[in-house]
Amino acid sequence: MKKSTIQAVTIAGHDSDGSAGMPADLHAFFADGVYGHGILTAAVSGNSYGITASQVMPKEFIAEQFRVLREDFNIKAAKTGMLANDDVINAVADNYSSADFGPLVVDPVIITKHGAMLLEQSAYELFRKRIIPLAKVITPNFYEAQKLTGFTMDNREERVAAAHKLQKMGAKNVIIKGAHNSDDQASVDDFVLLEDGNSFWLSKPYVKTNRLNGTGDSFSAIIAAELAKGNDVKTAVTKAKNAVYAAIASPLTVGHKFGPINHWEAQKELTEGDL
Repeated sequence: MKKSTIQAVTIAGHDSDGSAGMPADLHAFFADGVYGHGILTAAVSGNSYGITASQVMPKEFIAEQFRVLREDFNIKAAKTGMLANDDVINAVADNYSSADFGPLVVDPVIITKHGAMLLEQSAYELFRKRIIPLAKVITPNFYEAQKLTGFTMDNREERVAAAHKLQKMGAKNVIIKGAHNSDDQASVDDFVLLEDGNSFWLSKPYVKTNRLNGTGDSFSAIIAAELAKGNDVKTAVTKAKNAVYAAIASPLTVGHKFGPINHWEAQKELTEGDL
């Protein structure tokens, strides 16, 4: 019998310009040699200038997507993106628990990399209660980690403490991504706390660019893809960091303002890493 193709699923919103959300996740899965499925939670109308409209999927539709994928496919890992409101969060938590989709990577899309809140307070509280405990890996950006833990993270010690707090909230492995919003910074430094208590830092040079859309999505998607392959979390996170840096360092010319990272460069990095 022919060996099944490695498969993962993204549970996320769709961005019409293809730069972030589910499109970025599927680009990242493909770049890492994993077939990607998608459970749509929301959709936005937007381009490189910004978002103009949005639509949240009904909870019944989200549940049906879980059902049909579970009945047919051998999905080995999953990741979340935008979970827009209480109904979406409950639908995802209820259905993921029985879906048998492997380890879950939670990209907590609650605050943008510029610090703007994306969820209402009730949905935020529900996310903390129902989604974080499901996470094999959680990948908050700097501002999300601040919000989730209450730490200012003005120094490395506070970022370490914040990661331990997220573990106490139920996430097994924690990656707190470094901020990349100062033109005079030399590097972007991520702190990784593993389930067994070991920890380490991952650093890459800061790249000044406005082509960063989909950075967090792709990072978490590559981690999910690597877990689907059976790799450990340390390997998955390291490969994701290297691939996303390569994608940022060689930006694409798509759109007139804010643009996507370059998944072709990520694919090169991931392919070379497997040789």
